[in-house]
Amino acid sequence: MKAINDNKHYEIVVVEDNLGDYTLIEDYLEEQFLSYNISWAKNFNEAKGIVNNAKIKYDLVLLDLSLPDKSGEELINEIAVLYHGIPIIVLTGYSNINFGAKSLSLGVSDYLIKDELDANILYKSIVYNIERRKTVLQLETSEKRYSDLSHLSPQPMWVYDIGTLRFLDVNLAAEKHYGYSLQEFLEMTIKDIRPTEDVPKLIKELEILNKKEEIRSSGPYRHQKKNGEIIYVEIQSNTLPFQNTVGRIILANDVTERNAYVEAIEKQNEKLKEIAWIQSHVVRAPLSRMMGLIDIIKNYGIDDTENKNLLNYLLASAEELDTIIKDISKKAETINLDSAIPLKSIGKE
Repeated sequence: MKAINDNKHYEIVVVEDNLGDYTLIEDYLEEQFLSYNISWAKNFNEAKGIVNNAKIKYDLVLLDLSLPDKSGEELINEIAVLYHGIPIIVLTGYSNINFGAKSLSLGVSDYLIKDELDANILYKSIVYNIERRKTVLQLETSEKRYSDLSHLSPQPMWVYDIGTLRFLDVNLAAEKHYGYSLQEFLEMTIKDIRPTEDVPKLIKELEILNKKEEIRSSGPYRHQKKNGEIIYVEIQSNTLPFQNTVGRIILANDVTERNAYVEAIEKQNEKLKEIAWIQSHVVRAPLSRMMGLIDIIKNYGIDDTENKNLLNYLLASAEELDTIIKDISKKAETINLDSAIPLKSIGKE
């Protein structure tokens, strides 16, 4: 009975010099696969000719260990070079069972004992090793993309294991910004760059985060550098397969100085509001008195004694107004000093 759920087409190279064994393999493939094509080589030279002449993208090689022109370890090494990246399943007899196991260390994907072979065993081994190879390629591609992007990034980036929370890799910007070497990072978990009192909150947030797979942007969070300095960071994160596990890639943006700058501006705004209030209320009091005294002196006849008293009142109001203006000037100078906050580029210390 064929595996009716498997509608894929398979291109399989069978390197086998024994007609009887080849015919048996052909029967097993016919029994299990709906769509397939076999390229048969009866020796190493024919296997070499197949891969050199064909434009077919092969999925898998079934390889007999003993061929007329080549065998054993030499055969495996040269077939692996010829069919680079394609899964190889070794077919061996009981007499070579120990070498069959050894062949796994030479880059072979699997080995099957001919005398125990049947259609189901062959089908499972073929499909499993083809799919495993695809997974490995996806992982390698993912890791290469991460490596290319992260190590060129001017912002701190790292990958951690979502199960153990251990750092799996960090970029140069992270090493420089946090003060730890790569080796030190790899011996730590992400809890080690958080203040101790923030760790329980981190664990709760990770429980929620791991239930979702979309890209997340959040923060600011408190992080702690090697020298003990506390910084505030906003992070973007996403999961990815990494080093045979599931990792989470992090892009960290240090917003410590930005937050300090915003806080300074808010303080400046408060002082500006205070100055505006002084101008609209405090300044008006002595100014109104002065205007009233000047009006009395100008429009009403008064003797010298009253005139002297009015002038003293006028002088006192002027001195009060002068004091208020000096106070406003001092507050304005303070604002100018606060605004001189240097903004450094993130990660460029």
